[in-house]
Amino acid sequence: MRNRLRAVRDKQSGIEEAHQMDSSVNVASASAESAPPAEADFWDVTSVVRELANIRRNWRDINAPHAEYGVESFPSRVRLAKVTDELSGALFPLRLGPDFVRRHNEDTFVTQSLQIALSRLHAQLRLELTYANHEHDRATVDAMATRIVAAFSSELPNIRRLLDLDIEAAFRGDPSARSLDEVLICYPGLLAIIHHRLAHALHDLGAPLVARIVAEISHERTGIDIHPGAHIGRGFFIDHGTGVVIGETAIIGDNVRLYQGVTLGARNFPADPSGALIKSLPRHPVIEDNVVIFAGATILGRVTIGAGSEIGGNVWLTHDVAPLSRVFQAREQNLVIRPGGEFSGRNPGTEDQDIEGLNAKV
Repeated sequence: MRNRLRAVRDKQSGIEEAHQMDSSVNVASASAESAPPAEADFWDVTSVVRELANIRRNWRDINAPHAEYGVESFPSRVRLAKVTDELSGALFPLRLGPDFVRRHNEDTFVTQSLQIALSRLHAQLRLELTYANHEHDRATVDAMATRIVAAFSSELPNIRRLLDLDIEAAFRGDPSARSLDEVLICYPGLLAIIHHRLAHALHDLGAPLVARIVAEISHERTGIDIHPGAHIGRGFFIDHGTGVVIGETAIIGDNVRLYQGVTLGARNFPADPSGALIKSLPRHPVIEDNVVIFAGATILGRVTIGAGSEIGGNVWLTHDVAPLSRVFQAREQNLVIRPGGEFSGRNPGTEDQDIEGLNAKV
């Protein structure tokens, strides 16, 4: 397996080096006439470079106790974006792959896409693991990355099965959806959950930084913020999606539906005696099966929303909710101010308001 990885990496690196050489020639020829001679230091960048270097050194010295990784290289957001696109195409070749893919060549396309994507992923994992485990030698880090990629690859069929259920849930839950294909190709909630299923698998396999980058790529693309540590069950649907936030320790059951602007967040952040926040404590909600949470609702803290419940729009919750509950805001007061400052009107669905009492209060 290591030989196959090396062969694919060599082929990939050769293509990328050729591309970089072509790019550098083009850039050099385009800017040769306009750029001032380097030795002239036309913009006085030497002093700027020196000052920036001093700032970096000072920052690293001050923040050394918080350093998690090294200082030479980190996983690349650009390359991981390519990896997620390639993995998405491999999972759904006829819908998320390039337009030349057909049924007669989709297996070939999936094979090539996975070879390239997993090799690129291996390279990014090595960067994370090298600096998260600086005491290990290169061979050990390479073996760790290989184990993660192999385990992640074996999870892809299960991820595809989960995503099929997510697509079906979206189709059932949205009356405007005309087909399963439309849901997969067009819905930002599906794009977010594809990224999350991939990121969550990497997070659980011991690659939290790469997983977080994949999650933030999705956040940038969709406006949906799901931490890769969140556990999400089968048949999950986010309708519209913009502004949804799901925290690290949230647990979401099966057949849950969220609308735009929903927050599953933390209520407080315990600190240790030095004042530093204690990491990874369970602090986000538990949403049981078959729950619907409407737009703008905010649920904070390690509370449980019981199975089969509905949480209305713009509701603010910091306590448990029993199964089969319906939680809504109080109905609005429909009051009209008449000339002279008197009120008239009623609350929809209630008895007439005591107009004289309201006038007295005013």
